[in-house]
Amino acid sequence: MKIAPICALTILASLPAVAQVKPVQDTLKTTLDEIEVFGEKNSQQKGLESITRMPLKPSDQIQSISIISNKVIEAQGALTITDAVRNIPGVTLFGNYGGVKESMSTRGFRGVPVLKNGVRMDSQFQSAAGVSDMQGVESIQMIKGSAAITQGVISDIGNAGGVINIVTKTPNFTEQGKVGIRTGSWGQFRPTFDYQTPITEEGNVAIRVNGAYERADSYRKLIHSNRVYFNPSLAWKASDKTTVVIEGDYLNDNRTPHSSAVNLSASQGENALYVLPNNKFLGFDIDNNNSKLSSIMARVDHQLNEKFKLRGSFAKSSYQVDNISTATAALRNSTEYNIRNRTLSRSLRDDKNSTFQFDVIGQDLKTGSIKHTAQMGFDYRVADATTTGFTVMQGTAANAVIDKINIFEDYTNTIGADKKVSFVKNDPVNNYYSTFGILAQDVVEFNKYIKGTFGLRYSEITTKDQEGISAYTRSAWNPMVGVMVSPIKQVNLFGSYTNSTNLRNAAQTMRDGSEVGASKTEQFETGIKSDWINNRLRFNLTYFYIYTSNLANTEYIDGTNTATGYVFKAGDLKRTGLEVELNGRVLENLTVMLGYAYLDARYENSPSYVNGSAPMNAPDHTANAWVQYDFRDKIFNGLSLSFGAYYVGDRPVNEYSLTPDGHGNMGGVEPFNMPSYTTLNAQVGYKYKKVEARVYLNNLGNSVGLNSYFRGGYINQTDPRNFSVALNYNF
Repeated sequence: MKIAPICALTILASLPAVAQVKPVQDTLKTTLDEIEVFGEKNSQQKGLESITRMPLKPSDQIQSISIISNKVIEAQGALTITDAVRNIPGVTLFGNYGGVKESMSTRGFRGVPVLKNGVRMDSQFQSAAGVSDMQGVESIQMIKGSAAITQGVISDIGNAGGVINIVTKTPNFTEQGKVGIRTGSWGQFRPTFDYQTPITEEGNVAIRVNGAYERADSYRKLIHSNRVYFNPSLAWKASDKTTVVIEGDYLNDNRTPHSSAVNLSASQGENALYVLPNNKFLGFDIDNNNSKLSSIMARVDHQLNEKFKLRGSFAKSSYQVDNISTATAALRNSTEYNIRNRTLSRSLRDDKNSTFQFDVIGQDLKTGSIKHTAQMGFDYRVADATTTGFTVMQGTAANAVIDKINIFEDYTNTIGADKKVSFVKNDPVNNYYSTFGILAQDVVEFNKYIKGTFGLRYSEITTKDQEGISAYTRSAWNPMVGVMVSPIKQVNLFGSYTNSTNLRNAAQTMRDGSEVGASKTEQFETGIKSDWINNRLRFNLTYFYIYTSNLANTEYIDGTNTATGYVFKAGDLKRTGLEVELNGRVLENLTVMLGYAYLDARYENSPSYVNGSAPMNAPDHTANAWVQYDFRDKIFNGLSLSFGAYYVGDRPVNEYSLTPDGHGNMGGVEPFNMPSYTTLNAQVGYKYKKVEARVYLNNLGNSVGLNSYFRGGYINQTDPRNFSVALNYNF
């Protein structure tokens, strides 16, 4: 008999104490080897309940859900969130802010929130703090579209586009271990470890510790990075009905912020991109971004009886950044855009978040012949972020301009002693808010062919001003309704309606003194979810229509980028699109992950944007493909070959604004498109008994793919052709 890891705790309780550990270990090892690319088949995915709040498999959820298992992350050699989520159709990197962060985009929304075990790790409105080490990742899950039922009102830009959830590794009540080392291009050196074991004779308490260290240089001179990651956890089967999991997570990451290209034009309407030679670095050797992310989480699951269970979780996280970076800007009134001023800046961020969730979940409930899976719960979150800027001093004078350079010629990357640069800390700026929500969901199974999904949430958000005095409280109701029809066992046809409310700017005032009000996003989604070949292969097709109304923009004095202190209504934004994915094993030894996404996003009825124009960095087309073949014959048994391709289409480098945007763009100029690009990757793996070896070959075509956040001045490229070798020992 084979069991899924999610069932292991229940089985432990039913076995005699002296015989529990060894049989469960053996069974779990067998099961873990059979995990599909989308996680455990025939079961709800580990950690998924933290974002759906319901004990359902992805194919039974009314929302569009994609899952990338650790099996794929390891096989592809993914080291970043961006590497992993390129396997999800329509998900792209919006910007990495000089290579130090990862802000994701999907369905025309930028800054998609990145959660860890269902909890926000930062309160930035771009959600750009999503930096994680893949060593501690069990799987990456994504709910596309509105997640307002479980996540509440929108406090940033990307919530209505979906949420990405990183599920960390926790004990499976088996004794296993793995140590490894990876080395590759540009001096990469990365040792890793992962060990888990029961620590009591009864096998009801287990621990797991895993971590990594990594240092590397870059294809570009003077670019360095190093990080330390540690992820301990403990699981306690307190009784046959109660499980407690406590885990910590710590990452200390240093890397050099940099740009790979500049636009040799005064206008974002003209593509004059100049990719810097690899021996050029625009910054100074003191540039460094230090990010420290730490969290502690506790989760309790208690089975009340055969029908009901309780689930509670609490998490605290801290995100601290010390950033010293250089920016370049063309000289004012100059036509020589290769001549640039170099300015230096420094900033601190101290971002603390805490979240408490509690749910009552009922399964196999019946009213007559109708069956229900229901949930009621609440959540409370506090976000407390403080940012501190610095004044750059040269001697006794404030001056952020360090020097003037010609980017075509040689220049120094060292600040001379004669500059006498120092940093003077400014007054900190605090941003505090709390959210509270009550929600209920019910999946009603009328018969084996038809299911209905109903949900309703009430949310409140309270912000405080700089002095800690409550500034305002706003609230919203958000419903969800859907239907799923299963004409045959393996196929589910679904349709749904959800909406989200953005209260981030709701209390800001317009020139007439009235509040601009909340922005609302409504989403209609329909498609097919299907499982084939004994649930080894999944095919999903989704069509969506998303309408965001009552957008708001900051008002500026005509002809300037000086804010008036007011906002104005900026019209609406429509998004329609199609997403297709096929994941799993088409043969016992042939695994595929194929995806394609089409997006049509355009502004309407807007005094701020040209009607019909698209939001920045929103490509019309994206595609992904990954194929792996595992040899099973006697001669080549243990050998695997895989190949991957990733395509991102053209996308606007900025909004087609009619009004100033506060970032130097005065409006009225159509932005050019950042060029499309394709990267090709290959992997060769070999497994012999307890030893695994992999060779990763990335960007085989040496493609120069650029991603940009022009407003922040960063244009970064994909890494050129590179390779690495990983060796792991399992015990």
